[in-house]
Amino acid sequence: MKSWCVLAFLLLDFFCHGTLSCPAFCKCYAGRAEVVCNGAPLKEYPSEGLPENTTMLTIQFTNISTISEQHLEATPQLQELHLHENHLQTLPSNFLRGVPRLHTLDLTGNKLSDLPVDVFTHASLRSLVLKNNLIKEADAAWFPDNSSLTWLDLSGNHLTKIQAAFLQKLPHLETLDLSKNRLEEIPADSLEPLTKLERLNLQYNNLSTLDASVFQRLHKLHFLFLAWNKLNKVPPNLFKELTQLRHLNLEDNRLNHIPTGLLDPLNSLEEDGLDLSVNPLVCDGKAEYLWRWLQNNKKKVFQADAITCKLPPSLEGRSVTSLAESDLNPQS
Repeated sequence: MKSWCVLAFLLLDFFCHGTLSCPAFCKCYAGRAEVVCNGAPLKEYPSEGLPENTTMLTIQFTNISTISEQHLEATPQLQELHLHENHLQTLPSNFLRGVPRLHTLDLTGNKLSDLPVDVFTHASLRSLVLKNNLIKEADAAWFPDNSSLTWLDLSGNHLTKIQAAFLQKLPHLETLDLSKNRLEEIPADSLEPLTKLERLNLQYNNLSTLDASVFQRLHKLHFLFLAWNKLNKVPPNLFKELTQLRHLNLEDNRLNHIPTGLLDPLNSLEEDGLDLSVNPLVCDGKAEYLWRWLQNNKKKVFQADAITCKLPPSLEGRSVTSLAESDLNPQS
């Protein structure tokens, strides 16, 4: 009789709480094979007590500082692993060997810096987020050849350069976020392997110029973010191949002029798809191209009236769209 009572209690616990066991500081949801561990008191990876059939595991806002291949072996069916806002300082090589089905790995907000060779091999990752860490160099040796990644977020790190060899391992990328780093240049051939790329974010870097051919292979690109850099000059044919581009953000750079023909290939821009605000534009004869383009494409521009002149002093603060042709060519 007592054994039946124990069994009934266990079954009741299973149906009410979704699992027969669950680590401390964690909640286990058997119906969707998900475990969520939330809270600073957790100091070690909770491998003991994790349901073996777990497919989604979130460990966030804890004091965990290490993780091993053996830890992950406790959940061989894992498909998504979210480890944001912990204290991880490094990762072991081959640590994904025990979770071959893993497709999403989020390591946002840790203290990762130097990562070992083969750190992201053994699992067919499609989404990798390394946002807001301390990474100084993106190493091609992290990945296998022909990686299946379609989404890579390296924003908020300390990158000063991005190597072509690194991106050659990632031919299936559709989204690449390199914003909020310290990039000073994008090598001309570095983006060539990314023929499937649809979204590229380079905001908040230190880019002062771009090679004319840097985007030439990105025929599927829909979104390009270049705001908050130090761009002072761009080649007139920079966007020549970006005929599918829907959104382009050049806000808050150091552009004095928009070269003739620069915006002509961008026939796919959506309404409010272009942002050129907060640039120190010189409204002289060289600005006539931009002035005419804005007259014909005002609906494609986000806050077109916010595109203003910096020089000459007589036109400072004037919206480019409000000018007359005689303002740009006063001697004619």
